[in-house]
Amino acid sequence: MTELLQYVITGVTVGSIYGLIALGFVLVYNSSHVINFAQGDLQMVGGMIAVAVLTAGLPLPVAVVVGTLGGAVAGFLLYKAAIEPAGDAGPLPLVVITLGAALVLRGVVELIWGRGYYSLPAFSGDEAIQFLGVTIVPQSLWVLGLTAAVVVVLTYFFNSTKTGKAILATSIDPDAATLMGINTRRMKLLCFGLGGFLGAVAGVAIAPIAFTYSMVGLMLGLKGFVAAVLGGLGNFKGAVIGGLILGVTETMMSGYGASDYKDAIAFLLILVILIFMPRGLLGASGVERV
Repeated sequence: MTELLQYVITGVTVGSIYGLIALGFVLVYNSSHVINFAQGDLQMVGGMIAVAVLTAGLPLPVAVVVGTLGGAVAGFLLYKAAIEPAGDAGPLPLVVITLGAALVLRGVVELIWGRGYYSLPAFSGDEAIQFLGVTIVPQSLWVLGLTAAVVVVLTYFFNSTKTGKAILATSIDPDAATLMGINTRRMKLLCFGLGGFLGAVAGVAIAPIAFTYSMVGLMLGLKGFVAAVLGGLGNFKGAVIGGLILGVTETMMSGYGASDYKDAIAFLLILVILIFMPRGLLGASGVERV
């Protein structure tokens, strides 16, 4: 039982990271119906900026803040430089644009930082916590806490603020939202920025327990997308639930099966979901097939 609980805790930690990245996918999709495949690379950018700020001699809290804001700025720039000029190009061309943007981000990072591996110090020390015979890394608690806080804040934002409701209106019917005086372009820009911010939060949160490097966003982005689809693309709580399911399943595969095949779990899950439950676990009846 102790071993099983250890695997579950590890899986929940990894799944929370997937959930944070999936939330970025959901935010962008809700506002513009675009699948932003640069989301994982925005996570990488946040982590790399935080490492650079820390290396420059500034304190860790400053590095974390600058890293997360850097991810938000990257999200804004992605929309202004690539998505907005494309206008109403349609879902497929916009997806291709985000794939191209991901390649550009990786190239820029490699030009600046190279292909090295970097990490941040743990936010509250490295001394492990023993609980019921299970070893818990303090950084894992930060990851879980940040994920829970993001879900609460997003739920409040979309249910109780005018801006959140304006974003929902933009998602449901952009033309009607425009007639009601909502600046739909501004709402989409905001969502891309928030998506970049969420990705960067994941990047700085995971950097103390896993290396960050130029290519790390590729696999994390794909797994974040799988989590979003698994939970129901467009559903915030579903994104986190999908991330947790994926993270725990991967960890169980590593622990009790063949660790070499744990990455295949994500692709197997997305095939099953797309074939048998294209709306995901919590997707609304009106969600489009992915």
